[in-house]
Amino acid sequence: MERVTIGDNNESAGKEVLAWLEDDRVDFVKADVFRSDETAALIQNYDLVMDGTPISINHESTKCIAQAGVHGVNLNGTGPEFAFHNEFLKSGKTYVPGFGMTPGITNVMARYAYDRLETIDSIRISHGAFRPFAFSPAITETTRIEYEPNLESRIVFEDGEFKQVEPFARPLNVTLPEPFGTHTQYIIPHAETQTIPKSFKEKGVRLVEVRGTWPPKNMQLLRALYDWGFLDNKTVNVDGAEVGVMDAIASYLLQSEQGTTTQLYGYALHVEVSGTENGQPICYTLTSTHPASDGSVVGWERLRAYTRSVGIPMSIAAQMIFDGQAAAKGVVAPELAFNPETVFAELGKRQIEIHIDKQVGA
Repeated sequence: MERVTIGDNNESAGKEVLAWLEDDRVDFVKADVFRSDETAALIQNYDLVMDGTPISINHESTKCIAQAGVHGVNLNGTGPEFAFHNEFLKSGKTYVPGFGMTPGITNVMARYAYDRLETIDSIRISHGAFRPFAFSPAITETTRIEYEPNLESRIVFEDGEFKQVEPFARPLNVTLPEPFGTHTQYIIPHAETQTIPKSFKEKGVRLVEVRGTWPPKNMQLLRALYDWGFLDNKTVNVDGAEVGVMDAIASYLLQSEQGTTTQLYGYALHVEVSGTENGQPICYTLTSTHPASDGSVVGWERLRAYTRSVGIPMSIAAQMIFDGQAAAKGVVAPELAFNPETVFAELGKRQIEIHIDKQVGA
């Protein structure tokens, strides 16, 4: 690596990260994804872009990368990226949409089971993201969007069709690896549901569901906001100013101790794939663990246990693209992009372990 440039429209935030890194190979440039010509010109001489922008601007950020003609990977994988498939193909580059822990590693876990099963009946993907409600604007937006009423992208794939569901649909108790424990999880809008049915179609997958949870207090607050209608973000008049009620709540959380701290930090994945292997019913359950966030392992303290869990998969994807290990050019779904065993090995080098349990007759 010769140079890494941090690009952000928020100059003070970008320079704060630059100072924290303290590396001569890293610099900063102000960039605005809504000015695609300017931003594409800024990045066209780089090899790859790692896109960590919020969900709401995935189309704009991907457009800049495609226009620049470089490799790319983002964290969200919400769907708009596939509109640029032909542009990436034309430039001979690879773009992987959604390669954090989830989507990303969850897709690869499902792919591991897919490679071994003859037929697939169901894929249930779950995760526990133990982080504050609002430690950044992008995270606050994600938390809010996933439980918005009538959200079209909150879907399951069932019996050959996508079905929209309401917030807090299809509750299921999921046991995550310790120290995270068992939590009731609900369907969330996630990229795995959009891409896996197509990628795994040939083995007859009947059901794909994605669930998730945040710390219990976060979920308690979300439930209350939903029940009281706050997640509609209706405009209210406050001393003559028109304010979206959720915009006000989000601003409060971003500036409060309650919104920016939590008791337990980290990330845990749970992926269950059922089907047949050698004519027998089989269930693969794959889970993930990482070092404790209690300060006993350097680099994994508190929020770092969460942010490293998200950033490490993205870094692995970037390095594998650099090394020519991506499966194809164009926009490539995470479950099709890389060899699962290679990804798991790279995670292990960085203290994230994938555990595989195979049950016969399940």
